[in-house]
Amino acid sequence: MKSKELYPPVFSRHAAAYQQRLEDIMSRSESVGRMRALELVEARPGMKILDLACGPGTLSRRLATMVAPGGEVVGVDLAPGMLALARSMNIANARFEIMDIEELAFADASFDAELCGHGFQFVPDLPRALREARRVLRPTGRLAASVPVSARRNEEVWSLLDSVIDRWLARAPEAIDQRPTRETIQDAAAFQQAAVDAGFASANVELIEETVHWDSAGHLVTHFMGWWDCAFRLEGIEGDRRQAIMDDATATLRSRHPGRIETKGRNHVLLARA
Repeated sequence: MKSKELYPPVFSRHAAAYQQRLEDIMSRSESVGRMRALELVEARPGMKILDLACGPGTLSRRLATMVAPGGEVVGVDLAPGMLALARSMNIANARFEIMDIEELAFADASFDAELCGHGFQFVPDLPRALREARRVLRPTGRLAASVPVSARRNEEVWSLLDSVIDRWLARAPEAIDQRPTRETIQDAAAFQQAAVDAGFASANVELIEETVHWDSAGHLVTHFMGWWDCAFRLEGIEGDRRQAIMDDATATLRSRHPGRIETKGRNHVLLARA
């Protein structure tokens, strides 16, 4: 299955769970990679900013406040379910469109700045997406983007949860066209060079570490069940069987982590200047 066949439908079907989880960690200032990208955009009143792979508009809403008065935020995404949530916020100076970030339907030099919070890792053709981002950016503009690196599965917490899900359910599908993008974003130098090759005058990638706190095993499991790969595997599983999986996961995790839980994450944050 290809990326654009897999991800937009899955994220649409599970948009509400995604939004809830992201709002939760953003409210506690724990999504440090995204927050760093938001800072690097340097949004100011009057600017026109493009939010690439905007999802449910979590970052768009913050940008809209920063560019008011006189500014505008345009959010684009391929998942209709995500955009429905973004539009439901009725942000006065923001609009949202279904659009492929590898093929932006905007004129050259349309935006003062661009933000992408955990979106580039899903594109099959990263060089093309970066070229499009550069094309629609004004000569003095900048792109700030955060992508997750160092697979979370290396941490014991995630290994425990995976062991439970793997006992109950078939494996999640994998996008067959993802490898080049994933290899590039995992390598800071390669990610930086990709931006320069796309036409940006300069680029820098920094490593940002973050810690997310969960009140309990049950808190973490509830959110874990809504993450796209687990949520996909749970589709069609209802009632007692779904509850049994959740109970098994919670008990397994609680046996090793009976109280509050910390999980670690790492992000590459790109700043590319036109």
